[in-house]
Amino acid sequence: MRHNKAINHLGRKSGHRKALLANMATSLILHKRIQTTVAKAKALQVYIEPLVTKSKDDSTNSRRVVFSYLKNKEAVTELFRTIAPKIAERPGGYTRVLKTGFRQGDGADMALIEFVDFNEAALASAPKAAKKTTRRSSKKAAEAAPAAEAPAAE
Repeated sequence: MRHNKAINHLGRKSGHRKALLANMATSLILHKRIQTTVAKAKALQVYIEPLVTKSKDDSTNSRRVVFSYLKNKEAVTELFRTIAPKIAERPGGYTRVLKTGFRQGDGADMALIEFVDFNEAALASAPKAAKKTTRRSSKKAAEAAPAAEAPAAE
């Protein structure tokens, strides 16, 4: 049974784990995507999502709270100036974890963790409000097309 096992300890003591997650969060904020193991990526996702939510409110208190977690001034500035305005309307789910296969050396399951709104390749390939079409033929659409052309001819 796994009662009261809420977090993944990642095989580390609490101080080492906090430092690891703070450094990974800083790297993610500065580079917008990092490659790591799946377990660390999932732990990082749980760690950084509340910080990004807190960055939506740009106040001195929220900056201090985020700085107490990250311990990096440049990362806090990047989070509040660049990332927060871009994700302001998003209600949650700021990061995604993509599994990339297995590491060559030890066979560890690897993943790519990235901010959702900062993946230019995915944003460029996303369809831009495609025109809705139906499979049945519509008499109304056929009648509307000549009617639309008639006023233009006058």
